[in-house]
Amino acid sequence: MSSFKGSFNYTVDNKGRINIPAKMRKNLSPEANNAFVITRGFENCIFVYPNDEWMKREAEIGNLQQTNPKDRYFTRMMMQYATDAELDGQYRIVLPKELIQYANIENEVFILGAYDRIEIWNPNEYKKYLDSQQEDYLTVASKIFEKKD
Repeated sequence: MSSFKGSFNYTVDNKGRINIPAKMRKNLSPEANNAFVITRGFENCIFVYPNDEWMKREAEIGNLQQTNPKDRYFTRMMMQYATDAELDGQYRIVLPKELIQYANIENEVFILGAYDRIEIWNPNEYKKYLDSQQEDYLTVASKIFEKKD
């Protein structure tokens, strides 16, 4: 199982390539085989799943009810932007142009480990996301980990 944590500031080159940080590469499972699936994130970011984790997402998508309009919409959005990628010799992946535009990425990127995936953000978009949260971290954590009776 691949698992990612931490955050890093990097640049994207004029061909849309970014380096995957060494600390994240070491957490790639052997089953990922240095391959990823890149797709649209839920906010203005890009999700980068290692292959082993992407296979789990595909299984979840396969279990959705295709007669349900919301399930069909979600499936279309997630799969429409899904692109295979492999690490090159310099440990880079190429971000698709349409996803670079979607995430408003210019030169700088904020790379965030989000457990089973890597998220790629425009640093300003990530700051806007954090600023837009209705509750602070402690309040959210308290609600998530609240003991159920």
